[in-house]
Amino acid sequence: MLIVGLVLTGLAAALHVFIFYLESIAWTSSRARATFGTTLEEAEATKQLAFNQGFYNLFLAIAGVLGIVLFAAGNSAVGATLIIVGAGSMLAASLVLLLSSRAQAAAAVKQGTLPLLGLVFFVIGLLA
Repeated sequence: MLIVGLVLTGLAAALHVFIFYLESIAWTSSRARATFGTTLEEAEATKQLAFNQGFYNLFLAIAGVLGIVLFAAGNSAVGATLIIVGAGSMLAASLVLLLSSRAQAAAAVKQGTLPLLGLVFFVIGLLA
């Protein structure tokens, strides 16, 4: 269970790195606009906000990955703390998105499923 939790948390981090890329680097590209359903004009107008939000996603991913590395290196207390904080924050952000915009429910589910499963399996593995 522990390994499954670590892998799922790693996948959640990878997804958040991809979201960082879309929001902070490729925000006005046709791919990012199609993903987020924005026009070029909307993307240009919100570019600075998306840039900042992308880094938020990157920092969550870094917390999760650093936690995995530290946990695997034997520093279980700090590693587990970072995993729970990183994945927990990813999950909380997806819940905020879901509760603030029902139109974004599909995006919230995509954003929150991996960290939720990662947390569940990781905590079960810790308790086993």
